[in-house]
Amino acid sequence: MDDHGDVGADDHAALTYGSYLALDEVLGAQRPRSDEHDELLFIVIHQVYELWFKQLLHELAHLQSLLEAGDTPHAIRTLRRILTILKVAVAQIDVLETMSPREFSSFRDRLDAASGFQSAQFRELEAVLGRRDPAVFRHYPEGSSARATIEAAMGRPSLFDSYLTYLGRLGFTVADDVEDVLLAVYADDGGPAQIAEHLVDLDEGLQEWRYRHVKMVERTIGTKAGTGGSAGAEYLRTTLSTTAFPALWAVRSRL
Repeated sequence: MDDHGDVGADDHAALTYGSYLALDEVLGAQRPRSDEHDELLFIVIHQVYELWFKQLLHELAHLQSLLEAGDTPHAIRTLRRILTILKVAVAQIDVLETMSPREFSSFRDRLDAASGFQSAQFRELEAVLGRRDPAVFRHYPEGSSARATIEAAMGRPSLFDSYLTYLGRLGFTVADDVEDVLLAVYADDGGPAQIAEHLVDLDEGLQEWRYRHVKMVERTIGTKAGTGGSAGAEYLRTTLSTTAFPALWAVRSRL
């Protein structure tokens, strides 16, 4: 410091593009376990997925606060961002599919027990969207931070819960029969109906991601078991009919 107690120019490094983005850490986080050319692509793709999951969780938490505050315009804007991010995440599968089965098998054994089923952020994302299945905990030991994070997400209101709170704040009567209030929402055909349709878009986008994911796995490893002892494509196919907001789909038969 100088005589006036101010921090001098030499006491801290100037902020740069690289330091702001922590590029030394980010670009040093890819550590292939083989010399195979395609392993770097595999790592980068999955790290980018985790970054998008982080951003989706950030946006979904913001969306829930907007809904619970009754803020229609900003909720719609945030949902549009979420949907755009999801489209980018789905499109990444195109890049992964440029890797042939032989190229993947050249380093697959090096993955040991590592598996996408262990993605705590994806499980947290599912919890935010309403999944309350304790079976997911088998991948996370008791006392682990990942398990605690997922448990906390399951203990909070889901996105659809926040939407129902939003409807109540806007004057809709939220009763036991959720479809009845949704019928009123669609009859009104205002902002709440737009949000409902964006939630359907989100649900459909997630189903598209699951479908593209299972087809990518099938074309890459066929019917082989997944890493970490998972059932691979066989299990993933069972998730294709999963919906996050079943009431929004069911009410269509009554519109």
